[in-house]
Amino acid sequence: FTLAVLTLALGVAFLASEVFGVSLALGAFLGGMVVGRSDLAHQAAADALPMRDAFAVLFFVAVGMLFEPAIVVEQPLQVLAVIAIVVFGKSLAALALVLAYRYPLNTALTVSASLAQIGEFSFILAGLGMTLGLLPKEGMSLVLAGALISIALNPFVFAAVEPIRKWALKRSSWARELDRRADPFAELPMSTEQKYLSGQVVIVGYGRVGRRIAQALEGRGIPYVVAEQNRELVEDLRKKGIAAVSGNATDAAVLIQAHVATAAMLVVAMPDPINVRQMVDVARTLNPGIEIVLRTHSEEESQLLRRERIGTVFFGEEELAKGMLCHVMARFAPPPEP
Repeated sequence: FTLAVLTLALGVAFLASEVFGVSLALGAFLGGMVVGRSDLAHQAAADALPMRDAFAVLFFVAVGMLFEPAIVVEQPLQVLAVIAIVVFGKSLAALALVLAYRYPLNTALTVSASLAQIGEFSFILAGLGMTLGLLPKEGMSLVLAGALISIALNPFVFAAVEPIRKWALKRSSWARELDRRADPFAELPMSTEQKYLSGQVVIVGYGRVGRRIAQALEGRGIPYVVAEQNRELVEDLRKKGIAAVSGNATDAAVLIQAHVATAAMLVVAMPDPINVRQMVDVARTLNPGIEIVLRTHSEEESQLLRRERIGTVFFGEEELAKGMLCHVMARFAPPPEP
């Protein structure tokens, strides 16, 4: 699977370079977007995690070698202007857009803080500009300086989100009104039937596995609620009459809105070895007696989770082998005695 994902991403990069004349780096970015929009995005991200860490080290080393520290001393005003555009201008634009989509103030501030930096795509565009003669070498150095300094400042920007929010709420009635906004998909509608609020199954993730589990539960008349990060997918589920909430299930508020406190079972249908324990901790805190079912793609991770006894763990290859073995054994079973 991992080889197929890499082949697809590199194939898109090569075709984009050969057919449209863009750089391989820009083509690789497009390939990543293609993979990220597929139903297998979670599995691809989990399987590519070791490679991502290795390439991240190489990436930042390469960027550091391109950076000219003298630019900070020689052109300090230009560097400050780039940082101001990135940290303040980009954040304010993101804040306005998120508020325009009627998200609450806290969400808008968090999104704007997360975008108060520039990363690898800016280097791709800057490199393309240099190749086409549209950007001088000094401009590339300014972009690199802005990127490195904005990345270094980003933790402090995040730390300032809550103080800024409290300051705005204390001094502005408009800010208080914005903060009271609620994402209509972050909680179940008031008209939700009681069967989805107690004794239901909470499914985290509506990918290939989650969708099949939901369809099987639907066929047997077992009520369930879906917790899914993809807001557009949650909107589609709501249109089909399926109870669903939008958000990251590691956030206690999302599981609370899915009524996990009164649920019979929590099914984590996406392989997320990093955040699965946090989901389980939240669920067990809200509902100590809840039954938990987990999915993993790693044999080592499945063994570790089983030793911790945090739930029933299903390892993909192991379950596939069991299914194939049942078929083989049924084929060679002795005929029934007359």
